[in-house]
Amino acid sequence: MSKYYNKALDATQFILYCAFIYWLSDQPSLPAPILFIHQDKVMHAGAYFILSFFTVRAFRYLSTSLSTLMISSLIFTSLYGASDEWHQSFVPGRMSDTQDWLADTLGGVLFLSIYYYYRQNIEPT
Repeated sequence: MSKYYNKALDATQFILYCAFIYWLSDQPSLPAPILFIHQDKVMHAGAYFILSFFTVRAFRYLSTSLSTLMISSLIFTSLYGASDEWHQSFVPGRMSDTQDWLADTLGGVLFLSIYYYYRQNIEPT
């Protein structure tokens, strides 16, 4: 595949996933069976773990170093989580929660930690 096709595909997936999170946040409620305490925090972390993956894929074309890629991806993921919580404060039936934002950021940190370890220790150079 061409380099431009890969860039377009990564950017499209990134934008669509951001839109999917926005759409979920715009719903008055998200019915899910409660299986354990703080399940919603795990779901937030999981969603932003995935967002961080798509962020790295999209941002890797803009960054010249691994550290810049990691920092910019973490900043974006955390700020998107904060904007998501702010957005929810305007949706009837939803509320903004700082702990949800922390779970979002933690999900991003978890993915980026795994990615960094992979790039430093496993990926062939």
